[in-house]
Amino acid sequence: MSLRARFMEDLKAAMKAGQSDRVGTIRMITAKLKDLDIAGRAKGEDKVSDDAVIGMLRGMVKSRTESAAMYLQGGRPELAAKEEAEIALIRTYLPADLDEETLEAAAREAIERTDATSMKDMGRVMAALKTQFGSALDAAIASSIVKSLLSAR
Repeated sequence: MSLRARFMEDLKAAMKAGQSDRVGTIRMITAKLKDLDIAGRAKGEDKVSDDAVIGMLRGMVKSRTESAAMYLQGGRPELAAKEEAEIALIRTYLPADLDEETLEAAAREAIERTDATSMKDMGRVMAALKTQFGSALDAAIASSIVKSLLSAR
């Protein structure tokens, strides 16, 4: 089942169950998805791919994580809790993250494949990892691992 179909099925189920917080979060996701589709039309795409949707979801998680931290610093734990609940729901649509050991091994292999020797080659290594793992790759974690491996050279 595609992510779009899952969003719609989950929205219907949440509406029937009267879960207003869940309905609101899923509607927010679908609104962001419509914006992404509209932006994709300029590139000639009618609907963006699931990989682009996963990237959008990762961006939503990142922005909510930052917001929750700001709310906690500002003494607003109730708003931080709301952000955390949204993060938890959004993560249910994301593929499972790769464990760090697997990612580090893949990064070492990508460094050798691309003959990377310094930080200047980080873009090539990240491109190789993105090609290998696609949407399952969390670029933030991968980039920190690649940076540490390349700076040790």
